[in-house]
Amino acid sequence: MATLSRDKLKLIQGLYYGEKLSAREIAQSLNVSLDAVYYFMRFHGLTRRSYTEFNLVRFEKKPPSFKLRKKFTAKDKELRALGTMLYWAEGFQASYADIVDFANSKPAMISLFLKFLRRICGIDESKLRIYLYCYSNQDVKGLINYWSKLTKIPKAQFTKPYVREDFKIEKVGKMKYGLIHVRYYDKKLLELIRKWIEKYVKEYASVVP
Repeated sequence: MATLSRDKLKLIQGLYYGEKLSAREIAQSLNVSLDAVYYFMRFHGLTRRSYTEFNLVRFEKKPPSFKLRKKFTAKDKELRALGTMLYWAEGFQASYADIVDFANSKPAMISLFLKFLRRICGIDESKLRIYLYCYSNQDVKGLINYWSKLTKIPKAQFTKPYVREDFKIEKVGKMKYGLIHVRYYDKKLLELIRKWIEKYVKEYASVVP
């Protein structure tokens, strides 16, 4: 079994703390056993990552599923601002959120937000999901067909809809096409949109305390 000498201390420190390699990756790169790396770290008092730190490193290393547009025309910059502000107003932004989730009942807003995701963010279409919310007196299949055609998202990517049974009669007709959630499963994209929101708020918002 290959072992590690003491002169490897700085090397392993650099690999583990600097390059953020895992103990297994270090063992593979140095052609030693995983146990040898663990023993060496314990012997030299090198603190291993916590579970939270491990997940953070893994998240940082995970490649994004989208390809952000590299060159922005004036129209692209305008679309980026519009899409970002739409998400600020209608997107799910709780601290524990890990997906992009934009909800609205207006077809024009849904179309504009999807154009932002596709043209500016360069999303992977297969990771899009649509969640329909409607009332029991509406034609669920008809609504799914409508939104699928409008969004150009296959019905196979629509999750099970929420059909509300208990609703007030005076609300009938207020959401002609129901309401949909456009969901994209990549936390890195959510974090990018959050950064854009912060950028625009700092540049343009004038808040009076």
